[in-house]
Amino acid sequence: MTTDAPDRILRLNTVLDRTGLSRATLYRKVQAGTFPKQIRIAVRCAGWRESAVNDWLRNPMFYEAKD
Repeated sequence: MTTDAPDRILRLNTVLDRTGLSRATLYRKVQAGTFPKQIRIAVRCAGWRESAVNDWLRNPMFYEAKD
């Protein structure tokens, strides 16, 4: 029996800690399509899917964001 954990939403500071990127570099990569896009949690709140960040961490050099 497999228990798939739900995909967590990571906030900015957690993503920065896991990736080692600066805030400016992270947003530059999002704009360029070389880092996963944020998802809207609430009106003034956004985050990243943990699975998308993990995909990027596996192969950051050749990652391309999907629409």
